[in-house]
Amino acid sequence: MVQKSKPPAAANEPERRGEPKRRGRPRAYEPEIALGKALDLFRRQGFAATSLDDLSEATGMNRPSLYGAFGDKRELYIKSYQRYREEARAAMVEIFRQEMPVRQRLERIFASALNIYLSGETGPRGCFTVVTAASEAVSDPEIRAMVLDGLSELDKAFTNCFRRAKEKGELPESADPAVLAQVASSTVHSIAIRSRASVSRKDLEAIVKGAIDVMVGVKG
Repeated sequence: MVQKSKPPAAANEPERRGEPKRRGRPRAYEPEIALGKALDLFRRQGFAATSLDDLSEATGMNRPSLYGAFGDKRELYIKSYQRYREEARAAMVEIFRQEMPVRQRLERIFASALNIYLSGETGPRGCFTVVTAASEAVSDPEIRAMVLDGLSELDKAFTNCFRRAKEKGELPESADPAVLAQVASSTVHSIAIRSRASVSRKDLEAIVKGAIDVMVGVKG
């Protein structure tokens, strides 16, 4: 019987004892900054039209680094959507919490929404939920659950807003806070779509004013 020869020691032991094991180059990027770049790209192009090469160029990370930091493209998309929702929530939460007349609250909420939707270096980016995530929700249960959760969260916030206004006598007894909340949320979604189509801020603000007049009455 012919015995198999053992491979040279150098082939099996590329490292000398006592030397630290190499694990590639250290990270030369900031994960939060890279995620922000990915978010910008997904908001501008959507999921399907964004390739790994696009993401690599935008973040300055090669494919192995992207996978190592965020997972595959779908996982990066979901992390980007989560980041978007956190930032949007942070921009709105204090407005919903502070005490102020209902009309002023609505004006500030919609103004904040327009600031988000009209931002972007290459043009208005609209709302991640409405413009891109809603499309992916058709075939992806996890993204669909996130979209529905986001819509429900907004409806609940507006419902509380109108309930407080009714309790303070700013709305008539016949007012239904849940129905008014759906009207307010629908207005948010409408201006998100229109902003992406480059409708001017002036025209969007006119839509907002009309919607507020319908919800709380024409300002005297």
